Amino acid sequence: MSSSPFAQSVPSAGAGDSDTACHPHGRSWTLPRVVIAAPSSGSGKTMVTTGLLAALHDRGVRVSPHKVGPDYIDPGYHAAACGRIGRNLDAHMQGTERIVPLLLHGALVPQPADVAVIEGVMGLFDGALGRRGFASTAHIAELTHSPVVLVVDCASTSRSVGALVHGFATFSPGVRLGGVLLNNVASPRHEREARAGVAEAGVPVLGAIPRRTDVVVPSRHLGLVPAAERAPESRSAVEALARLVAEHVDLDAILALARTAPDLDDVDPWDPAAELAATGWLPTDGRRRVAVAGGEAFTFSYAENTELLEAAGLEVVTFDPLTDTLPDGVDGLVVGGGFPEVHALGLSANVALRDQIAAFAAEGGVISAECAGLLYLARSLDDHPMCGVLPVTGRMTPRLTLGYREGVALTDSVLGPEGTRVVGHEFHRTVVEPAIGAAHGDAPHRAWAWRDHEGETRRDGWVDGSVHASYLHLHWAGAPRLAASFAAAVGAGEMT
Repeated sequence: MSSSPFAQSVPSAGAGDSDTACHPHGRSWTLPRVVIAAPSSGSGKTMVTTGLLAALHDRGVRVSPHKVGPDYIDPGYHAAACGRIGRNLDAHMQGTERIVPLLLHGALVPQPADVAVIEGVMGLFDGALGRRGFASTAHIAELTHSPVVLVVDCASTSRSVGALVHGFATFSPGVRLGGVLLNNVASPRHEREARAGVAEAGVPVLGAIPRRTDVVVPSRHLGLVPAAERAPESRSAVEALARLVAEHVDLDAILALARTAPDLDDVDPWDPAAELAATGWLPTDGRRRVAVAGGEAFTFSYAENTELLEAAGLEVVTFDPLTDTLPDGVDGLVVGGGFPEVHALGLSANVALRDQIAAFAAEGGVISAECAGLLYLARSLDDHPMCGVLPVTGRMTPRLTLGYREGVALTDSVLGPEGTRVVGHEFHRTVVEPAIGAAHGDAPHRAWAWRDHEGETRRDGWVDGSVHASYLHLHWAGAPRLAASFAAAVGAGEMT
């Protein structure tokens, strides 16, 4: 076993030692880390990653979980598995220069982690179309100098796994493939044949997970059902995955591979206060309160968005629109994403809250809403009455709208002045249209414009006074001026 400090912090039971966890040497950081990737979507990397996180956590290892890309759902399972916030690493929305600082931030909050586990997205080399893998799992692995473990679905192959692994190991010199996990193995004979093929590729097999039909995480039209929506079932699923991984994966080998990651040099952890200061943010005296929608209907949020608001001096309180009323003394409201179409009846039934939010908006209350939040502010969703803040209606459709957008603000709003540029992400199966009978002269301004893949201009969202609502999901760590503008709108400070 390695004599590195981290090796001493991975006992078979008991918590890791804080003085042997993620730690600095000047501006150089020691952080054992590994990327869990796959040749394609559907290979089982989310279930394997979740089981790995839980199995390590059960051994007393402090694990910092991360997810490549904009996905909200997988980080929810990560958090359920290891008791630590799942965080995203997205080169599109955050910028390449922030990937390592955000990784370190996640590994240090709330206490130093022993190891970081980064789950990939799609296939290892799949990224932005036409941009040679930009923002792919491989890109993040290169930016963070992390070794990669490839999860291969063996359901319809055996020795050919070796050829596949050989291709992935040699495709890019900047990616170090350190091991393979065989998934969906049908029998010991099947496993032996697959292992023999991988041996010829010269990459070690770190585990072989048998085909199991009794460990299932339900899915929905946008992916897995969020963990927060299916407790305690999600807890049972995580525990089953932990047992599966602990039994069939060499955890010590995974940790040994993670320890081979080099130190991260000449970099500082992401700091929300410093990011705000760089925008020219100046706080004012007096505490302001911002309510953030949560609960089962609004599970999509990025932790860094809230951390930026708190760094701006705001008191952030969470409430559940399915059951609660608006918290007292609120100066601003943030309604993020989720599955309002699944919970439309329950959201509609909370008439008291809908009326409060409508009154709050009418009185000039500051509101930022994304995707599900946009639908919640509409007059109705699938004919269920919503808050009625905007003269639009929403409905489900069979069509999935998905992709990154490079948007430009069409008007001044609580998120910034006209011309503000952002990179966001759309992910929904609903459409929003002007309500029947809505007066044309009362129509609010459109929020964003961008060009689609065909070069056509698209417009999204609405700005109505102090209300900003759009389908676009935004990661404020990549554009801290959005948080500063919102905080200024609620009176917490100003931007110079």
